[in-house]
Amino acid sequence: MAGDVVTEAGPTTRPRRADARRNQEALLDAAAAAFVASGVEVPIRDIAARAGVGTATIYRHFPTRADLIVAVYRHQVEELAESGPALLADGASPYAALVRWIDALVDFVVTKQGMASVLQSDDPCYDPLHAYFVERLEPVCTRLLDAAASSGEIRPGQDAYELMRGVGGLCAGPRQDPRYDARRLVGLLVAGLRA
Repeated sequence: MAGDVVTEAGPTTRPRRADARRNQEALLDAAAAAFVASGVEVPIRDIAARAGVGTATIYRHFPTRADLIVAVYRHQVEELAESGPALLADGASPYAALVRWIDALVDFVVTKQGMASVLQSDDPCYDPLHAYFVERLEPVCTRLLDAAASSGEIRPGQDAYELMRGVGGLCAGPRQDPRYDARRLVGLLVAGLRA
């Protein structure tokens, strides 16, 4: 593969340059914003314009739309996974870190509503994404819950998977109902964890 280096121990992947990583992250962020604004069928040229690159650059990194969708999803899961420990380290309290992380989880879930038809399609490239989401985020949520319980801010014994499913369920509520506010309802759910 391009980017692989062969050593006596076998092939290894060459680390990408920092500017190349930043450029790809900017491209994925632009694609995510375009998906939220216009759906996953947004023209590639619109994504390229948002990212400030040519369409050839997008196709070089992501030969198909499915490749781009999967990359955006995984990129956002990784950002959410990395934010948990950072919030815990920098937050006013473990509960405050939990609240901020759940708020970011709501953002993630709500923005995926426009991708639901694609993510639930018969295309097998999307099949592993839910498992990836749970595998990466359940331990982060568990750590936040355990820290908040250890500090006495929430009742102990909370299950991260159940909480994440509850958040997902509330975010999937009726989007056309102006009185339905998923973020407020999730806030009530998280407030219900308090000791």
